[in-house]
Amino acid sequence: MQAQDEERRRIARELHDSAGQLLTALGIHLSRITQRATENNSPLAKESNDSQKLVQQLSQEIRTMSYLLHPPLLDEVGLSEALGWYTEGLMERSGLEIRLEIPETFGRLPREMELVLFRLVQECLTNIHRHSESKSATITLARRDEDKTVSLKVQDQGKGIAQEKLAKIQSQGSGVGIRGMRERIRQFGGVMNIESDGTGTTISFTFPLLDAPAPEQDDMNQISALQ
Repeated sequence: MQAQDEERRRIARELHDSAGQLLTALGIHLSRITQRATENNSPLAKESNDSQKLVQQLSQEIRTMSYLLHPPLLDEVGLSEALGWYTEGLMERSGLEIRLEIPETFGRLPREMELVLFRLVQECLTNIHRHSESKSATITLARRDEDKTVSLKVQDQGKGIAQEKLAKIQSQGSGVGIRGMRERIRQFGGVMNIESDGTGTTISFTFPLLDAPAPEQDDMNQISALQ
């Protein structure tokens, strides 16, 4: 999974830096062609303008794909902002109403732990959108310095999980998504709990709190560039 995450980060960077820049250049050229065609009353003006709009749409699609593979906000400014960006985009695309509850004082976590929490939220919201028939979801993220733990809770108000299937999940069985979440939390000594009935499903995760290391120099440079 670590190798997969590194590959996602690499592909996201390539999409943004390579394909994104080429599409930007193409858009500039099409803009010039459209302007000249319009000035000359050319019948190609409409087609070139339509082509320019398609390039802009494709550029946005690639940017979204790049950010979903590995959101740069996660490295640059942290989990809270990355989850805010992700949930806003998902609400626009899916119509799912999402409430995000994160204390302003939550702060930063170690880089790999932030990535794991982000992937857990992604997987939970994907399952809610695909299977629960819920119109809303609530994400609650908290840290308790007194017992040095970090907790994540994702709730929906959907149809719930059938008791037979829930028993199978709780006995360490079930599909790829649940197994994947268990594998992700295992490296940090985390615990997952699933509760479900006819009024919805709640998935909770608890991790021992690790001290966040100082940002790497590359991250500091990225943050400075944003300011």
